[in-house]
Amino acid sequence: MNESSGPQSGLPVTPAAPVPTAPPVPLELLLSPPPKERADAARNRAAVLEAASRLFEEHGVEAVSLDQVAAAAGVGKGTLFRRFGDKSGLAVALLDNRERVLQEAVLHGPPPLGPGAPAAERVHAFLDAYLDYLLGHLALVRMSETASPGARYRIGAYRFWHRHLAILLVGAPDPDQVAHALLASLSAEHVGALLPELGDRRIRAGLHHLATAVTPPA
Repeated sequence: MNESSGPQSGLPVTPAAPVPTAPPVPLELLLSPPPKERADAARNRAAVLEAASRLFEEHGVEAVSLDQVAAAAGVGKGTLFRRFGDKSGLAVALLDNRERVLQEAVLHGPPPLGPGAPAAERVHAFLDAYLDYLLGHLALVRMSETASPGARYRIGAYRFWHRHLAILLVGAPDPDQVAHALLASLSAEHVGALLPELGDRRIRAGLHHLATAVTPPA
C-alpha cells in the first residue's frame, strides 16, 4: 500500500508559497473622470441629461421611456441610444456628476468625511454621506445597479467606495471583505426594500451599529 507524503508519513511538508497580489490602486486613480467629447456631443449630452432629469423627477424613472427623453432633448433616438445604450446607461450618466462631488469630498473635503479625522470617524461619516446621496436618488441608483447581474460591482464608483472603506478598515481581519459587507447594506435594492418597513432613521442607526462592530479600534 502506498503511503502519502505529509504529516502522517513523517516527511517534511513545504508550506505553500503565498499567492502574489497586485498592489492596491491609489484612491485618486479610481476617480470617475469627466467625459471627453466634441463640443456638439457635449451639448447633446447636456440636453439629454437635463431632459432626463426633469422627466424622471416629474413622472418617475420607471414611467419614462428613452423615446420621451430623446424628444424632450431634441435629439434623435439613435443618438441617444448610441451615447447611453439604454435607460440604465442614462441613469449612470445622471449619477456621475453627483458621485464625483462625494468622491471629491472624500479626497479633499473637511473632516470627518475628508482627511484629518480618525479612521473610525471617517467610516461613519462616509456611511451618513452615502446614505444621504442614495436616499436622494434611490430609483436612479437602483436602475444603475440592477441593469444586469453584478452590474453594481462593475460601476467605477463602487470600486472607489470600496477602496476608500478598505483603507479606513486596515486592522480588521479582512478589510476588503468588511468593506464589501458594509457596502452590501447600502445597495439600492436592499435599502429600497427596507425603507417602507424600517424608515431611514432605523436604517441609518443599523448601519452605524454594524460599522462600530466591524471597525477596528484606533
